[in-house]
Amino acid sequence: MSAADPEVQAAVDGCRRAHERLLAAVEGLDDAGVRAPSLLPDWSRAHVLTHLARNADSHTRMLGAALAGEAVEQYAGGAQERAAAIAAGADRPADAVRADVARSVAGLEAAWAAMTPAAWDGHGLARGTPWPCRSMPAMRRREVEIHLVDLGTGLIPGAWPEDYVQAELPRALAGLPERLDPDGRRALLAWLVGRRPDPGPLPLRRWEERPGGYLRGVT
Repeated sequence: MSAADPEVQAAVDGCRRAHERLLAAVEGLDDAGVRAPSLLPDWSRAHVLTHLARNADSHTRMLGAALAGEAVEQYAGGAQERAAAIAAGADRPADAVRADVARSVAGLEAAWAAMTPAAWDGHGLARGTPWPCRSMPAMRRREVEIHLVDLGTGLIPGAWPEDYVQAELPRALAGLPERLDPDGRRALLAWLVGRRPDPGPLPLRRWEERPGGYLRGVT
C-alpha cells in the first residue's frame, strides 16, 4: 500500500486487526446464532453482519473509483439501496452470511493495498458530500469496532484496543457540545476551566439524534 501518510497507514493497520477479530467472532455462528438478536433494536446479528459487509463493499467501490481518478456515491442507490440490501441479507443462512463478511473484508483490504498516493488524495461521495479517501480507513474501523460490541457475542467496550480509543475518543468528544443545551454547554465549560467543582447533571441528546450520529451506523 502506498498511503504516503503514517496516520492513514495506522488506520489501515488498526482496521485490519479489527477485521481479524470480526472474522473470529463470526466463525462459530450457526443459523441460530446469526438469527439471534443483536444489541441494536430490531436487528439480528445477521443484520449487523450484512451491514458490515455492505459497508466494506461501499468503501471498496469508492476507493476503486478514486484509483481511476473518479468519485462515486458510497451506495449507488442511496439510503434505500443500503436498507434493502441489509434487510435481504439478514434472511440468509449462517454460512452465506459468514462468507459474505469474509469476501467483503478481503475485497476492501485488497483495495487498500492497490491505492496510490494520488488515489488517497481523492474522495468518494456520501449523499453528495465529498468524503476524503484518507479518512475512510478510520471510519471503517469505527464501524467494525462499534458493531463488534453490537453483535452481542461477548465483546465489550472494555476490550476496545487502546489505539482505537485514543483515535476515536477525541472525535466523539468533538460532538459533545452539540448534544448539550446552552446551559449544559456553559456548565461543562465552567468545569473544564476550573470554575466549578463538577459539571453537574448534563442531559445529552441521544447519539443518533445529533448531526452525523447513528444508532445502527449511517455508513
